[in-house]
Amino acid sequence: MFSAAAQVFDDMMAHFGTNIDVFDGFSDGFKDFDSKPSVVFGFLLENYYKKGLVDMSFYVIVQMSKWDVYVPDNLVYRMLGALVNANRVDIIVDNYGELCRLFRTRGFCVYGIVMEGFLKKGEVEKALNFHRGMTERDLRVDIVACNKILKSLSVNKEIGIASKLFDMILTLGPLPNVVTFSTLINMYCKDGKLDKAFDLYNVMIERNVLPDLIMYAILIDGYFKAGRLDEGEKLFSAALDQGIKLDVVVFSLVLDAYGKVGDLGRVVQVYKRLLEEDLLPNVVSYSILINGLSGNGRMLEACGVFGQIIKRGLEPSLITYSSLIDGFCKLGNLRDGFHLFDDMLEKGHQPDVVVYSVLINGLCKEGMVTSALRFFFNSVSRGLKPNIFIFNSLMDGYCRLKQLRNAVKVYTLMGMYNIKPDMVTYTLLVRYTSKQGELDATLFIFFQMLKRGFLGDAITYCTLMDGCCKHKNPSTGLHIFKLMQRNGVVPDIVVYNVLLNMLFKECHLNGASELFKQLVEKGPKPDIITYNTMMCGYCSLKRLDEAISLFKQITSAPFGPNSITFTILIDAFCKEGRMDDAMLIFSKMLEKGPEPNVVTYSCLIDGYFKSHDLRTATELHEEMLENKICPNIVSYSVLIDGFCKRGLILEASLAFCCALDRHLLPDVVAFSILIHGYCKVGRLVEAKLLCEQMFMNGIMPDNLFEQTLVEYNL
Repeated sequence: MFSAAAQVFDDMMAHFGTNIDVFDGFSDGFKDFDSKPSVVFGFLLENYYKKGLVDMSFYVIVQMSKWDVYVPDNLVYRMLGALVNANRVDIIVDNYGELCRLFRTRGFCVYGIVMEGFLKKGEVEKALNFHRGMTERDLRVDIVACNKILKSLSVNKEIGIASKLFDMILTLGPLPNVVTFSTLINMYCKDGKLDKAFDLYNVMIERNVLPDLIMYAILIDGYFKAGRLDEGEKLFSAALDQGIKLDVVVFSLVLDAYGKVGDLGRVVQVYKRLLEEDLLPNVVSYSILINGLSGNGRMLEACGVFGQIIKRGLEPSLITYSSLIDGFCKLGNLRDGFHLFDDMLEKGHQPDVVVYSVLINGLCKEGMVTSALRFFFNSVSRGLKPNIFIFNSLMDGYCRLKQLRNAVKVYTLMGMYNIKPDMVTYTLLVRYTSKQGELDATLFIFFQMLKRGFLGDAITYCTLMDGCCKHKNPSTGLHIFKLMQRNGVVPDIVVYNVLLNMLFKECHLNGASELFKQLVEKGPKPDIITYNTMMCGYCSLKRLDEAISLFKQITSAPFGPNSITFTILIDAFCKEGRMDDAMLIFSKMLEKGPEPNVVTYSCLIDGYFKSHDLRTATELHEEMLENKICPNIVSYSVLIDGFCKRGLILEASLAFCCALDRHLLPDVVAFSILIHGYCKVGRLVEAKLLCEQMFMNGIMPDNLFEQTLVEYNL
């Protein structure tokens, strides 16, 4: 269409270059040929631009402005972009005033366009030099435009560039306002650089720039999210004391921070202050309060807050419902939890996986695993996409009921929903198979876990080692500990306590002593269980002097001995027949604490029976009852055994009946002792009757009992 004009333009450029002013001729041309100025200027601008003559293109735009010819927006952007690309910022600076005048009414910001152009290209220094050039020539730069650039850098997380530009604004201008400061302070807070943020806040105060609501919200939120609650609370209080009208959003930030650390007292305080400030809580602040109250079992108050939400006509959120349901379930009040769940469905809320998880976990904790599984399948039909937490809850429920077979079925079910087991899954299976005495199954699960890439944590290894020790296989436990070290899992003091116990079980006295010395010198710091394990180990290997020495060390330790510590030493003295020493330790226990328990008394009673001091043994039993320490079946077995060995069958029978009167179920040991006692004095009829009672109670005989049956032909 303009091919002829383009040919003329090319000829003109070939003969004269840019040394010709074509604009003088345009005036007559527009009159003679009735040409449209916008078309002509647009043609000229486009062709200069194609030739790379950006300065001439810019000159055309200036002339168009003078002739009051409309310049399309896209041409403005292209022109300024071309000047930026050609690094001809000098042209923009020289004509800045004219450009601002030209584009003021159209909302263009020349400064912003140029700065964004350089920053998008990554030419930070050129952008900063442009800003410097503008301010040094006293050209007006609007702080609003600077704030927009800072905001853009904030969105892109360019904190380094933003800091440089901000420093230049502080030094050269324009004068920063509260938005300028708050933009950079917000960046520092999000980046965790709270000290820098507060330094900048102090600079702002020194420059008499008054902080606004947004500024306080940014700093308070920054402190609380970083866990610096004391500093956040101090700033929060200072803002209120200065009369700053903080809104409900800021109060909700503070409520949420204290709620997450479980400080319900502070949550309630902040909530009361919110009301004192004549602010109306929103659903978020209500939900935070409900969550805190529910988590602390204060369900009556939580329901009261929920009632306020309904009374005000607000719509409870999903978090509100889930907090209340969780609170009910934790208290075992599943009925109210499910009533709330039904109410939630009636009001059109779609429960999320958290709500379903809470209810399923609640059912499992109450032993209602079958109901939990039924609810699970119903929930899946409603659209639930189960997570690993739900499956772990179901497995834990079955394990608590000692239904390992069903727990394994749930484990298999996970695969049907493409859910992969996690560390909790394997730890559950390891713990409960170990408790059931199925050590081979425990080891199989453990190595399956390793095979799938889970190295395990300290709890997993500790559970496995403890299982090996309890099932009299300490050597395997030691191998597990070495594997733990190879896998880079750092053992804690609980693991070392189990390891010490295993070393003593293997009679590795030197190994246990060296390990204890290492713990004392290098850590982790031994606790009372460590000392008790060492004392028990020394006593089991007849090294009573070492145990006494360790007992003296514990008395000067910060935590001090507990009832188990005293009982270990008392039991050792009793087994050695050193009853005076045992009573001396017992007297110290009565004098300074801790209070003796049923095991302590049982050890002493057994010791006195073996020392043929029947009177003291029975007096100790009476003293135990007077001190309201409830005997257990073991303590009664000790009493029965002591009477039987002295031929006092009547007293032994009375002790057995007392155990039954206290609703204590005799075990195979108690039955065996009394049956053997009857047999020794020739009362075989009573022995046979007691045998029948034992079998009727479903108690299986042990080796000692079977020997008695054979010896006396029962």
